[in-house]
Amino acid sequence: MSEQRAHDALAASGLEHEITRHGRVGSLEEAASARGVAPRDIVKTLVVRRGEGDFLFVLVPGDREISWPKLRALLGVNRLSMPDKDVAQQVTGYERGTITPFGATTPWPVIADASLAGDPLRRISLGAGAHGVAATLPAEAALRHLDAQVADVTELHRR
Repeated sequence: MSEQRAHDALAASGLEHEITRHGRVGSLEEAASARGVAPRDIVKTLVVRRGEGDFLFVLVPGDREISWPKLRALLGVNRLSMPDKDVAQQVTGYERGTITPFGATTPWPVIADASLAGDPLRRISLGAGAHGVAATLPAEAALRHLDAQVADVTELHRR
């Protein structure tokens, strides 16, 4: 079960974390309220395809979205794409909406938006392998553990 794989990876990491089970939610604000964090602290783990069989995770704060030009420039590529839900599940072991770098079947590189770093007290909430299940943990410690490359790769979400 993918939820157990995520929980095992979090436990093995030694990172202090809290698991929240809240069921499906209808908005970013609902998810943030259920997890006890601000909307900007909900972190989406997106799978991006860099090339054939070459993927990476991008950690995006809830109030932001990927800036494709910034991400392409960082990676030095002309083309990036997001795989369909079946490929995303195949390469991570998680269904879309539950993806986390913790316990993914392949340890793809992680890029974290720069807005996630720099506050030693900040806590972020990531998916934890099942719908409506999240892990909340210290941002700086999580980024270090994941060996995340921190870079400006997002822009404020346009609504």
